[in-house]
Amino acid sequence: MAKNLTLTIDEDLLRAARKVALDRNTSVNQMVREYLEATVRESGRQRAAVAKLHELLRTTHGRVGPITWTRDQLHE
Repeated sequence: MAKNLTLTIDEDLLRAARKVALDRNTSVNQMVREYLEATVRESGRQRAAVAKLHELLRTTHGRVGPITWTRDQLHE
């Protein structure tokens, strides 16, 4: 079910947004809706990636051996 949302934005910004929407053959309303959808999707992907990273760190038992090289050897 769609809900209405009231936004307050600067008049110049709205005028510019209307021009962009016209160039894209869409509406400001559709542009805002698509932006919000994309933002929510990206946020969900980021949360999932962080959760996977935490799980990997929790379950991986990596080991770092002794340092057997010098700084100069690395730069050679």
